[in-house]
Amino acid sequence: MADIAGTAVTSEVVANYSQAQSADAALSEELENIFVTLQKCLNLRKRYMRASFQCAGDNPKDTDDYEIYPPPPAPSYPEGVAEQQHSDKMPPEFDRSKCKIPEADSRVFTMGADGTYQIFESQSDASQNTGQLVDVPTIKDYFQDMEYILNVISDGPTKSFAFRRLRYLESKFSMYVLLNEYQEMADSKRVPHRDFYNVRKVDTHVHHSSCMNQKHLLRFIKAKLKKAPGDTVTFRDGRYLTLAEVFQSLNLTAYDLSIDTLDMHAHKDSFHRFDKFNLKYNPIGESRLREIFLKTDNHVKGRYLAELTKEVFMDLEASKYQNCEYRISVYGRSRDEWDKLAKWVVDHKLFSHNVRWLIQIPRLYNVYKKSNVVHNFEECIRNVFEPLFEVTQNPATHPELHIFLQRVTGFDSVDDESKTERRTYKKYPMPRDWNTGQNPPYTYYLYYMYTNMCTLNWWRKERGFNTFVLRPHAGEAGDTDHLTAAFLTSHSISHGILLRKVPALQYLYYLDQIGIAMSPLSNNALFLNYERNPFLTFFQRGLNVSLSTDDPLQFHFTKEPLIEEYSVAAQIWKLSGTDMCEIARNSVLQSGWELSIKQRWLGEDCNVHGPAGNHIEKSNVPNIRLTYRYQTLMEERYMVLGSLWQSQQNILDDGTDISVSVNPSTELQDAPPAASIPSHMVDAAIAGISALALQKHARDMHQQHSGEAHISSIDTRGSVIGRPSTPGPAEPLLRSPGGLGPTRGLGAGLEGASFPMLDSGALPVIPGAGISHIIPGAHLAAEKRAKRSVAGESDDEGSGRGH
Repeated sequence: MADIAGTAVTSEVVANYSQAQSADAALSEELENIFVTLQKCLNLRKRYMRASFQCAGDNPKDTDDYEIYPPPPAPSYPEGVAEQQHSDKMPPEFDRSKCKIPEADSRVFTMGADGTYQIFESQSDASQNTGQLVDVPTIKDYFQDMEYILNVISDGPTKSFAFRRLRYLESKFSMYVLLNEYQEMADSKRVPHRDFYNVRKVDTHVHHSSCMNQKHLLRFIKAKLKKAPGDTVTFRDGRYLTLAEVFQSLNLTAYDLSIDTLDMHAHKDSFHRFDKFNLKYNPIGESRLREIFLKTDNHVKGRYLAELTKEVFMDLEASKYQNCEYRISVYGRSRDEWDKLAKWVVDHKLFSHNVRWLIQIPRLYNVYKKSNVVHNFEECIRNVFEPLFEVTQNPATHPELHIFLQRVTGFDSVDDESKTERRTYKKYPMPRDWNTGQNPPYTYYLYYMYTNMCTLNWWRKERGFNTFVLRPHAGEAGDTDHLTAAFLTSHSISHGILLRKVPALQYLYYLDQIGIAMSPLSNNALFLNYERNPFLTFFQRGLNVSLSTDDPLQFHFTKEPLIEEYSVAAQIWKLSGTDMCEIARNSVLQSGWELSIKQRWLGEDCNVHGPAGNHIEKSNVPNIRLTYRYQTLMEERYMVLGSLWQSQQNILDDGTDISVSVNPSTELQDAPPAASIPSHMVDAAIAGISALALQKHARDMHQQHSGEAHISSIDTRGSVIGRPSTPGPAEPLLRSPGGLGPTRGLGAGLEGASFPMLDSGALPVIPGAGISHIIPGAHLAAEKRAKRSVAGESDDEGSGRGH
């Protein structure tokens, strides 16, 4: 094969080469080294995801028997009963007595010397520190794995290879759009009722304390000043002050207040000034007003913020199709923060079917240490995680927290990433020994969040409780190692704009389809001008991106900030309706809602990768678009993971056994070498694997309101790959990576190569030749003309124009 610097290497060339050459032939040494290192990086991530139970299917809330109170609403349009309607609103009263509180567990927990909680079967085991039930990566392994990935992504040939592949993917999408744009429009027009406004979309990254817009907050403050000026709201200078007295001390009346007076919008003065941006959270520049109106733990016990939150919930429920995952803070300053937060949510009945919560943990140890709130970093870890272990062991000890955690989907790590991180230690001390005033680096924070979440998730899964995922801010600013640490430990990330500077790491994010919640309007105000934002490039290349608002109070003007985010992106980047619906679909799949809810929003097969998991009548994304995305991803994965056909053993240097995880209905016999696979076996396997998609196609056809042709997910072998379905030479059968999480297994496949596997259903992707292989769906026009020719119609007669 040509050297990487010579003839262009495409996935088709690699696939055809690896099948056609004899056993003694091999890839170039440089190219093989690139594939080996990329594959090891993906396997490292897979290990970390499995250890923390962040893979698709790990969370008990995705099972059919999972119960949550209040239960989700019934569908507005149940199957076959289009007239019957249901409300998406919560019950008028939240009845706490209906919440089931499970009994205590006999297992015990304790914090180890390494700063990670461990679980034991009995107190005697805990006393002797034997029989730990959960193994987590050590901090030494973590930093060694990070160092390996950093070396890979900074390797010259790997960077060049990834850069060319990403440019190729971008150009390939442009070619696809040129050839299939009108077909996508036609498919969308045939879908009844559904359009961008009524497809489900999730704001996957929004901070709760700024979830309202400026006008909403101003209106609320004025209303309180007029209707409840006598409310005692704070204690200052040795006496209690009413709301009216607070504003008198500021020399302001309700009439004086305006958007400009509040001064909470991020203007030009906030660009690259995160310190000034943080001050924008203070209305009129006064921290006491922030404490009164935007805090959960204050003199009025968060009543004002609860009322504001309910108004925002009402707006979301009125829109019906917009949903939010609000990030709310637990600082780690004291152990009672969790109970106060949970009590605030439960007592004020802040439950909505349109809302889930993430817990953001600010990286502010140095501030707490300076004010003598904590003595070492281990205290911060205890304050954050010990109440979670206690409520998992015995929910009756923190009943409100148990109820609240049912709607918490994960953890976030937040602060200014652009801060300089000084490396003063050759070897980082353990958390109990970190007692200086220096703040630990981002990677250190993320490790201890990850390891303690590993142990917590294991216990919660054993008990049948919902587990959590790690979704930190990463790549907004700062160093490359932030994104590298997130690649190892995190389910998905927020921002990620610095991936544009690290092509090899960006390529890894693409191969494993790691979710990236991007906020171009936020970046435009703080770090990166809108026209330079890489969102469009990431989307075209096929990265798993969604749009989010971050802080509507600081960056948006309208009552629907998520729609504002989409509309600005559509105008600036000329996004089509299909583009926006695909981004909305990505946001649902990235989110932490239960699988049953996602199935209602996107279809019962939404966890199946590719067109077989698409229901166009729910997502409004044409199957041809997802066929292109799926096949392109599989080609790239096949090139990297499946082209090392010469290797007859696991490429990992530590001898780790990688098992194959396959759906029994699609499992094949052990494959002999490619040349000896009879073609009828391949066709039989394809027929079996296509059964699920064929059934869905039948349902789709039944649901069509007219007799027009319908593009199914996959009708026959030829309909996906643009080839006749007659038996041909033996070819590799590939399956997609598992769901939203990491690859669920890598098994020895054809000629000992490793192939990505899928737990729940699969589609054949067979490297072919010609334009049909490069642009999936390009054959449709030719098939249509052939049908018209048989029917004796001309193109003009069948076009439908002018009717």
